[in-house]
This record gives sequence, structure tokens and C-alpha cells, in this order.
Amino acid sequence: MARYQKVAEELRKELSNIIHDEIKDPRLGFVTVARVELTPDLRYAKVFYSVLGKEEDYVKTQKALDSATGFIRRLVAQRIQLRFAPEIAFKEDHSSEYSIRIEEVLNEIKELAPIAKTAKKGKRREPGKSSRLHKKK
Repeated sequence: MARYQKVAEELRKELSNIIHDEIKDPRLGFVTVARVELTPDLRYAKVFYSVLGKEEDYVKTQKALDSATGFIRRLVAQRIQLRFAPEIAFKEDHSSEYSIRIEEVLNEIKELAPIAKTAKKGKRREPGKSSRLHKKK
């Protein structure tokens, strides 16, 4: 694992602690820091977060995080010993909703699978035989 990946993971932990424990903004809902993408020079960090709730909760949370970015960056600089504190940009992460939707679709497919098997009972071809009719010469 490269150094910037280790620092990104440590940054994710610290950001999660800061957001949950230090920021007292009522606009913040139930926020989860999903991942942090850090450039190899450790100067810029994209922080992907998810919120339990609706789209309006994402908007409120984004505004709260944007207004607290300077405060968060200062705390990160104090807690993680780096030459420069990275510039932080917060981005929405909808992957949890996406994975839930995929799971729902897979469950629907599983429920339909027995129906598809019973409808597909027909003649099976022998292995190696083509379904095309070949002309005999």
C-alpha cells in the first residue's frame, strides 16, 4: 500500500471523528465518510460522504460541510502530522443507495428464477451439435 493511501485512510478516520464529535451544526444529519481520495503529493483530498435520508438532507449536509471546511482542515492539520494540510473538497457518495438497489434487483431475479426454469423445459441439444440444418452433399 502506497503512503498516500495510508494517509488517506488515516484522514478518513479523523474526518469521521471530527464531523461526528466536533461540528455542532444542526444541518448535519447522519453522515458517514465513505472514502477519501488523496493525490499522491498529499495536497488535495476528495472526501466522499453519504447521508441517511432524502436528497434535501444531502443538500443541507453539503452546505454545512462547505461552511465548516476551514475548521475541519485546521483540526486535521493539528491531528495528522503532515507538512501541508490537504485542501478538502466534499462530494456526495450515492453508492450505498446504488448497492441497495442492486440487491433488490438480484432478489427479484432470484424470485423469478424458478418460474423461468419451468418455462424453459424443452428439447436440449447434444453437445457439439449445431442447431443449423446442414445440407448433405
